[in-house]
Amino acid sequence: MLTINIHEAKTHLSRFVEKAAAGEEIIIAKAGKPIAKLVPLHSLPSRRSLGMFNGQLKVPEDFDAALPDDVLLSFGGVIEPSTESL
Repeated sequence: MLTINIHEAKTHLSRFVEKAAAGEEIIIAKAGKPIAKLVPLHSLPSRRSLGMFNGQLKVPEDFDAALPDDVLLSFGGVIEPSTESL
């Protein structure tokens, strides 16, 4: 880790930015006291593109159908009385 004074940082900023980009951490000091750190910027993860699975997944027609009573009960669900006979 390299420590430099603020005047040196202003005078040779591009040199220190290159060093930081290469992975070196640089401490900038004022009157002998550290006040800032110049570090490499880590690349951001790429964003997922929309439609990347287009045509590769198939959703069944009954995907959102009600669960059978035995499955619903195993998840702590409540079986409501049927209104079909009304």
